[in-house]
Amino acid sequence: MEQLLEQIETYKKEIRGFSAADTKAVEEFRIKYLGTKGVVKSIMGEMKNVPVDKKKEFGQVLNDFKTFAEEKFESLKSSSSGQVDTVNGPDLSLPGDPVALGSRHPITLMRNRIVSIFQRLGFAVAEGPEIEDDWHNFTALNLHEHHPARDMQDTFYVQHPSAGGVDWLLRTHTSNVQIREMEKGKLPIRGIYPGRVYRNETVSARSHCFFHQVEGLYIDENVSFADLKQTLYFFVREMYGKDVKVRFRPSYFPFTEPSAEMDVTCFICGGTGCNICKKTGWVEILGCGMVHPNVLLNCKIDPSKYTGYAFGMGIERPALLKYGINDIRLFSENDVRFLNQFTGAI
Repeated sequence: MEQLLEQIETYKKEIRGFSAADTKAVEEFRIKYLGTKGVVKSIMGEMKNVPVDKKKEFGQVLNDFKTFAEEKFESLKSSSSGQVDTVNGPDLSLPGDPVALGSRHPITLMRNRIVSIFQRLGFAVAEGPEIEDDWHNFTALNLHEHHPARDMQDTFYVQHPSAGGVDWLLRTHTSNVQIREMEKGKLPIRGIYPGRVYRNETVSARSHCFFHQVEGLYIDENVSFADLKQTLYFFVREMYGKDVKVRFRPSYFPFTEPSAEMDVTCFICGGTGCNICKKTGWVEILGCGMVHPNVLLNCKIDPSKYTGYAFGMGIERPALLKYGINDIRLFSENDVRFLNQFTGAI
């Protein structure tokens, strides 16, 4: 009995003088004194050797010793909270985890490149609504209600609860922005209009029900077709290089007169003929022409005083050619494996 009391006092002195520098030392204290094979459990096991008349007295001593050890443990936990465990905790001297860099979408890269070329010529960027009324998308562009050219564009029509007899649709080109800019009546106008457009077409490797366009417009006094050609020559040289050849072919668009389509030598075969250019050696990149007088009148612009030119091009086709992509659907599938290829591209 006396020997056990002396042993308990010795343990108390050890516990009283115990200090913990980190959470690992606190855990070592718990295991040594309060664990299943610790000192407290071991002393408790000596109760069987204590005489019956001393059990009550010794039991009180054991309970006090257990409480003393537990209080010391709680004190050590409180004092060590907030300290970094240098063994099991993080090593703050190590460099941080690298942050993965994102990438711009190839359509965005091509759009920005096209727009930046025209901005250097003084063209201002403007955007407009993707859900449009019939006037801004068709009628103001010299396509009256029964105009056969409307059949050239399969349109998504939208039922609007407050339509009031007005036809709403998903715009089929960004020409609606041209009309809205002309309606403002602030002349001259020199603008570039990028955006997404929609047409009810079968989705395949070569076509999609939505795609992107960039259209340009310049209206002022004495604007000629020669001005249009020189602007587009500059664009082609900046976009595709100074060695590329260009040709204009007569065409038809209801909102321009005269109208033309612009071709450049095929980037893949260099003009010798391949599947991309259908063996012709030429690739069409845009349509253009002088703004039709009826369009100017619809926007309350005097065609006897002002003239202008307009042009428009898709963004997907130049992107397909530049980056060697053979399926237009890849642009809209959001496959990270595909998009990661354009990290750092310009």
